[in-house]
Amino acid sequence: MSPWLSVPVVRQQAGFTLVEVLVALGIVAIALTAGLQATGAMTRHALRQSDMLLAQICAENALVKVRLARQLPGVGDSTVACEQAGRDLTVAQTVRPTPNPNFRRVDAQVLDGEVPIWRVSTVVGRF
Repeated sequence: MSPWLSVPVVRQQAGFTLVEVLVALGIVAIALTAGLQATGAMTRHALRQSDMLLAQICAENALVKVRLARQLPGVGDSTVACEQAGRDLTVAQTVRPTPNPNFRRVDAQVLDGEVPIWRVSTVVGRF
């Protein structure tokens, strides 16, 4: 074989093609977006849980106040401001008669502005 007829050796370079890199970036972007959405959902859930706990405290306080008055509450509606953990909430209290005149139904609904957060009901009897 003559030295002038030798075939040059072509070396293949190691690495990724542009398409492979773009696919990998797309997968990473989707995973990061899903993680970001999950983190946002957990944050919203924690804030909602905090709101519900504060609202529950306000509603229970309103109903305990009715029970401690030790008298049958008058039928009607009222609102009371309730501050818990620096949040200004409103308790809308509704007293309705029941079929038995010795009992009244008392509803305490906690509002954040106009948005209802929590509602608790009880029946109070004559002492």
